[in-house]
Amino acid sequence: MIRRALASLVLCLILLCAGIYVGAHPNGLPGFIRDPLVGDSDTRIMGEAIDTIHNTYYREYSKDDLSNRAIGGAVRSLNDRFSNYFDPESYRAFKLNQNGQFAGIGVEVIKDPDGLKIAKVYDNSPASGAKLRPGDVITGVGTSSLHGRSSDASIALIQGRLGTDVKITVRRGRDTRTVTLTRSNIDVPVVASAEKTVDGKKLGIIVLSQFSSGAHAEVAAALQRQLRDRVKGLVFDLRGNPGGLVTEAQLVASEFLKDGKIVTTKGRSVPTRTLDATGDAIAPTLPMVVLVDRNSASAAEIVSGALQDRKRAELVGTRTFGKGVFQEVIDLSNGGALDITAGQYFLPSGRNLGGKGTDTGSGLTPDVKAQDNPKTTNKDEGLDKALDVIAAKAS
Repeated sequence: MIRRALASLVLCLILLCAGIYVGAHPNGLPGFIRDPLVGDSDTRIMGEAIDTIHNTYYREYSKDDLSNRAIGGAVRSLNDRFSNYFDPESYRAFKLNQNGQFAGIGVEVIKDPDGLKIAKVYDNSPASGAKLRPGDVITGVGTSSLHGRSSDASIALIQGRLGTDVKITVRRGRDTRTVTLTRSNIDVPVVASAEKTVDGKKLGIIVLSQFSSGAHAEVAAALQRQLRDRVKGLVFDLRGNPGGLVTEAQLVASEFLKDGKIVTTKGRSVPTRTLDATGDAIAPTLPMVVLVDRNSASAAEIVSGALQDRKRAELVGTRTFGKGVFQEVIDLSNGGALDITAGQYFLPSGRNLGGKGTDTGSGLTPDVKAQDNPKTTNKDEGLDKALDVIAAKAS
């Protein structure tokens, strides 16, 4: 009896070791046995190719590195500038950015064909110390070109661990230079607010820089302060706002709408979903205008478009970016993530602001055209026009 039990134990150990070996070396098996054990042929061929490159290529690359390159290549082949693969390190930086806290160089950027155009430089930041200024274009990070990369992927390359250095290539006009900056903690001022009297009427100004996590709470706090101060109207400034989280867009719009539709999302693999106004609106009747420009995109267009479609606010400024698709961030088992275009969004009127596929579309057309003149450093013509428009509506 004992001898039979020992024999069974030895047999189990032999089978276990054989299974581990076969799992690690499936290529040595006959095809009719290998295929059912290791999955479909596409998956097997991909693993086979990575193994071959790892074992044969004249320069050494780890299998993790090759897997990251393979996934990144597959995403780039989609020719979709909004889709991106985050390797584990860049995904950590991306999540910090979404929470409004990260180690970076202290700039606000917008997408440029060659990389990232600086829209704002924060005071006392590494970027201000290096004399970077709005209009400069960051075209490279380290040895990597930013041409063709998504904004999120480019930003993730710039951000990193606190106190580490990052080398960036900056173009100003026809001149290009390389600077090395030390990453520091950047606390992004998501919301700024002010009050101004125009034609004897006290008006509120709220500027939202991005729809990051918790943005709606900051907007709500600023709005409540201004209501206590008895403002007669509001300018909601979304110029240069690249967007962010769709749920934040829903919550921000809900502060100005009692009920009803804000946005509908539709995709091939995600269920159609309509996001309505939720909670108690803080300022459902306060006269307001939304100030937009060419760099108001994504979630900023959802909020602006919903308020325009619902006749809640007029838009002042210029045509917006025209992004009509949304992305879904899907975690991967390696610690990275896919940020993949999963569908389109539609405003309450049913319109989609994007172009064909993932192309830039027509965007939102302002009700009142206005534009800041960059040559006048101490004047904001766009804001002045918005204040005049709301002053005429306020009582």
